[in-house]
Amino acid sequence: MTATETASLEPAGDFVRDIIRTDLDAKRHTRVVTRFPPEPNGYLHIGHAKSICLNFGVAREFGGQCHLRFDDTNPTKEDQEFIDAIERDVRWLGFDWGPHLHHASDYFERLYGWAETLIQDGKAYVDDSSADDIRALRGTLTEAGKNSPYRDRGVAENLDLFRRMRAGEFPDGARVLRAKIDMTSGNINLRDPVIYRILHAAHPRTGKAWCIYPTYDFAHGQSDAIEGITHSLCTLEFADHRPLYEWFLDNLPVPSRPKQHEFARLNLGFTVLSKRFLTDLVRRGAVKGWDDPRMPTLAGHRRRGVPPAAIREFVRRIGVAKANSVVDVGMFEHAIRELLNKTAPRRMAILRPLKVVIENYPADIVETLEAHNNPEDPGAGKRPVRFGREIYVERDDFMENPPKKFYRLSPGREVRLRYAYFLTCREAVKNPAGEVVELRCTYDPTTRGGDSPDGRKVQATLHWVAAADAIPAEIRLYGHLFMRPDPGADGDFFADLNPESLEILRDSLIEPALASGKIGEPVQFERQGYFCADNDSTPERPVFNRTVGLRDSWAKAKASSGGPT
Repeated sequence: MTATETASLEPAGDFVRDIIRTDLDAKRHTRVVTRFPPEPNGYLHIGHAKSICLNFGVAREFGGQCHLRFDDTNPTKEDQEFIDAIERDVRWLGFDWGPHLHHASDYFERLYGWAETLIQDGKAYVDDSSADDIRALRGTLTEAGKNSPYRDRGVAENLDLFRRMRAGEFPDGARVLRAKIDMTSGNINLRDPVIYRILHAAHPRTGKAWCIYPTYDFAHGQSDAIEGITHSLCTLEFADHRPLYEWFLDNLPVPSRPKQHEFARLNLGFTVLSKRFLTDLVRRGAVKGWDDPRMPTLAGHRRRGVPPAAIREFVRRIGVAKANSVVDVGMFEHAIRELLNKTAPRRMAILRPLKVVIENYPADIVETLEAHNNPEDPGAGKRPVRFGREIYVERDDFMENPPKKFYRLSPGREVRLRYAYFLTCREAVKNPAGEVVELRCTYDPTTRGGDSPDGRKVQATLHWVAAADAIPAEIRLYGHLFMRPDPGADGDFFADLNPESLEILRDSLIEPALASGKIGEPVQFERQGYFCADNDSTPERPVFNRTVGLRDSWAKAKASSGGPT
């Protein structure tokens, strides 16, 4: 890793790390073992990045290990595509689980045996009630639940029914296995939770070997115990599940005793991190797949050109807290810009071209100028750029009747062409519809390199590309997927989708150096923002995605308020 990337992995102080230090000092553990336990029913998103960085980060910091474990207990929603994507994304983010790749399905036989143990101990029973009846008898937050009519079945009958469930004798939904805990508990999760259900569905790893599957709550803690996890780090929504997590550990012959600790999940403005909703976006065609650059998935961020080091740094900065909050999306974008400003090479691209003819420049001459690859990095060197009589500039850089404080091109106005010459607009050529299609200009040959020997100043510097070797390109300008910072606050996420979240420019022009860029490699289009080549690119027609614009409103707001930037 580079020095920048390594810095983003430096230890941070927070309550989770304090707990681990206390446990190690008290000799409760000799080595820290954590796990990142995704369900393979979708792609990982930016919220998962916080958990990944925390689990893998503390294991690395304390000389321990972190497991990647798929909680693959629901075959109806799981797919090999998601498994492959999760492994790819964790590696891309900068972490490796080594030999510790595990699956809850690895433990299906052992979990089944423990379920029989609960039955034999009188702590689990087979319930024939429908899902609606179970839900109705469960009670509410203010009303105690009621016992199922099947709760007092004998051990022998329960064992027989459970084994017949495994053998495939009953259809989906006909019966479930429930833990027998306390239907009057103030914690609804302890009101005889379902721990096995019938699902006649093939599993991505075990095929048709099973037709009953454990629930997440039953599989999770026991999988932690089997793997010797010392610190089971979960987000706050699992706090109410901790008593159930501990009840199973207390009532089963597990080989170790992990401890669950909860931290605040990542909530980001203008972003929805509900996997169910993200799945709906993909299924309805509102986005072009899980890796659409507008998606908050890690695959989407990768395709958009977000460096993994920027995500790690962002996660490090927001820290680990005990209370949920919403992070300004500008803070995330600031972390991206800050890194790319130091590392991304500079190139010139014209998004909306306007032709310029320099009337006093010789028509038979094309000269080579030098351009900086990155002013922030002297070691990045320079590159050649060609200049000639005809060039292209941004259409937005010309106004025929400019207002005050518009310092770019207009009739009679002089500007600087970056790395080239001073240029003065003389005439705007229009088509029959009255639209400006070409500018006629003159240049000052004494200002080669962009400096005037007589010391005169200009108030604008424009980027450009030479017509002789400009390459056509498609530029995709991505914005926020949602129009408001709190999507779905009125109850309808789809109503808040931003219809202008993508603008495609098909007539853009780029300098030749951009044609050789690698897919996903970040680059700064001077005066425009940060971009990367998309995997839709072809040698004949490059395609670039905008990662983030140059303007950093979050950093500006923090500076004006006296806060850290």
